[in-house]
Amino acid sequence: MRVAVVGSGIAGLASAWLLSRRHEVVLFEASHQLGGHVHTHTIALHGREYQVDTGFIVHNPAHYPLLTGLFKELDVATQPTTMSFAVRSEASGREYNATSLSTLFCQRRNLWSPRFYGMLRDLFRFYREAPALLDVEGPGPTLGEYLDRNGYGSLFRDEHLVPMACALWSSPSSSILGFPAKYLVRFMANHHMLQASGRPEWRVVTGGSLRYVEAMRARWNVTERIATPVLAVQRHADRVDVLTHRGSESFDEVVLACHSDQALALLADAHPVERFVLGAMRYQPNETVLHTDASLLPRSRKAWAAWNAWVPATPGEACTVSYCMNLLQGIESPEPFVVTLNRSESIDPAKVLRRMTYHHPVYSHASVAAQGCKAEIQGKHRTWFAGAYWGWGFHEDGIRSAVELAHDFDRVATTRRAFA
Repeated sequence: MRVAVVGSGIAGLASAWLLSRRHEVVLFEASHQLGGHVHTHTIALHGREYQVDTGFIVHNPAHYPLLTGLFKELDVATQPTTMSFAVRSEASGREYNATSLSTLFCQRRNLWSPRFYGMLRDLFRFYREAPALLDVEGPGPTLGEYLDRNGYGSLFRDEHLVPMACALWSSPSSSILGFPAKYLVRFMANHHMLQASGRPEWRVVTGGSLRYVEAMRARWNVTERIATPVLAVQRHADRVDVLTHRGSESFDEVVLACHSDQALALLADAHPVERFVLGAMRYQPNETVLHTDASLLPRSRKAWAAWNAWVPATPGEACTVSYCMNLLQGIESPEPFVVTLNRSESIDPAKVLRRMTYHHPVYSHASVAAQGCKAEIQGKHRTWFAGAYWGWGFHEDGIRSAVELAHDFDRVATTRRAFA
């Protein structure tokens, strides 16, 4: 069969990779490069070149088995990294790095702070008590409701849990407090984050994440339509027409591997269930800057971590995150490479290297409920949907959606052809 895949993030790449083994696949990508959130920049600095990631960065074999398997199949080298986490509160000046006792108390004031010890007690209480949410019937409370009902302190909420979740999902604080608490806890439990020890070893792609995209392209039999945005998808009883500025091409089936809101916008004849499911999943644009301004990291060098959350002084203002790519990718350079989200005004313009905007899913009770309706739209009307939004929004979720799609594709599509 002739299959169109729209979008070349991990879900589109994996869908094209798997389906091309048995079908003729044409991959459409709006931008000038494949990869979606796989974004490796070649940076020239002080006479040397560095490969710095700004999108997809980390994985681990325990919780990313499909992605790890793909890397092995492609002979893509990976290396260990750190997932250290630090917080700086602008209002109080408090800083800590949660990696060890030494970095936790990098500011001696923390040693004599009853509130700081209260935050630590709340942290371990959350580890003990939060898993009970997984046994609650129904959608359960939002994270904000859960923390209020159970008397967790504001320091734990505002200077640990919310900043950490903001960093994980690239979301503003207000969205995190509206996050379904059970969904958050399920993710944390699945990733061994509700424990102080025994956490998995995280890894990064050696030389930048783009290496795996290059390895995939060198091995597959896929027709690439790069810099070719799809304008619309028109579905008929016997075919699907994909419209671009080049004209219209006909296919037997189409895989929409773009974001759910983009997929919905392409379907002029979207059915009510498709509108309900895809429309329930919202996205948050995140302005992302790669730079060398160390002032975006904690002031104490001892507090520097791979993930550095910043809590603003103004109540209600969103906390943000800066990733220290030297720690994450093992880069040695005279100046730190930092990736900061949604805090561009604080960065020295002379130290800006690249500017991007990425869109990440925002989770709510409605979006989680919509995930459970996937079977009602998948493979219907010659249309398939792949994307990390079917899971927690991470790379493994994107590739899992493609694997599940490929598993059902031949059975459904072949049956459809037989009875056409």
